[in-house]
Amino acid sequence: MKFSRLYLHRLLDQETPSDTVVVVDVLRSFTTAAIALARGARAIYPVDGIAAATALLKTVPDALSVGAIGGGDPVPGFDFGNSPARLQQTDLSGRPIVISTAAGVAGLQRFRQARHLYAAALVNAAATAAAIGAAGSREVCFVITGEWVDRDGDEDIACADYIEALLRGQVPDPASYTRRVRDSDFGRRFTAGTWPNLPLADLELAEQADLFDFAMPVHCEGGQLVIRQA
Repeated sequence: MKFSRLYLHRLLDQETPSDTVVVVDVLRSFTTAAIALARGARAIYPVDGIAAATALLKTVPDALSVGAIGGGDPVPGFDFGNSPARLQQTDLSGRPIVISTAAGVAGLQRFRQARHLYAAALVNAAATAAAIGAAGSREVCFVITGEWVDRDGDEDIACADYIEALLRGQVPDPASYTRRVRDSDFGRRFTAGTWPNLPLADLELAEQADLFDFAMPVHCEGGQLVIRQA
């Protein structure tokens, strides 16, 4: 199995990987998605852009909206911000979710043509590795979404490192990756307590390795990307 990395915010005219793509967003898009599925959400529709999400909400019966703009502030008028801790307190049984965020969702849309596409966070890292192994993937590309001009993105790099180690047959200590999430540039914004829309409770969820035993494969249905448990 061959491995590679791409950084979403560095992409120019690079070749698009075609086998297996794992889009990583630990803080917080795909931690939020995992929590939503664990709380009973029927499906998650990742949509790039607030206008597109608003339009889709009109066509998906009983859908709830989840969204954040750059920096983590919630989208005005949406049912929820991009907060896994908030969703953890909500019964989402049978509800579809339309989610629009600044990084993770954009990564899924950018690589939607991959043969196998996964949304991943530390909370479902081992399950993601197991799904990739079961699919017989030959090449795996990790897309790091959290790196920006003011953020090192190490929360996502740590998650990718952990999944890759598992796929290489190693037995890594999850605690070291947990520490890297907390110590990343973005992780420290949650611990600082000065960002009202970056609560510590979100970080405390996002840094838990293998909290869930399901992967989040992404499929295209009727032209829309859809995330479900697997």
